[in-house]
Amino acid sequence: MSELSADIDIDPKIRFGKPCVKGTRITVGDILQWLAAGMTVSEILADYPELRESQIRAALAFAANRDAITKVYIHENVA
Repeated sequence: MSELSADIDIDPKIRFGKPCVKGTRITVGDILQWLAAGMTVSEILADYPELRESQIRAALAFAANRDAITKVYIHENVA
């Protein structure tokens, strides 16, 4: 995971601190949305030649890891 996350950067000055592919303004969320909309990896690479396939995989791994470590706390109001 650390090799893949080396391709993802979080900088508060770029895209409001959203995780981005290092050296670009393309967010992990952008990549997820494109894939969810039905774009293939080949189509994304054709539209964004600055990306590499390994960076798309890194974005997916980053999102999966973030989902895996996210915890939901439920506060029950005790009266």
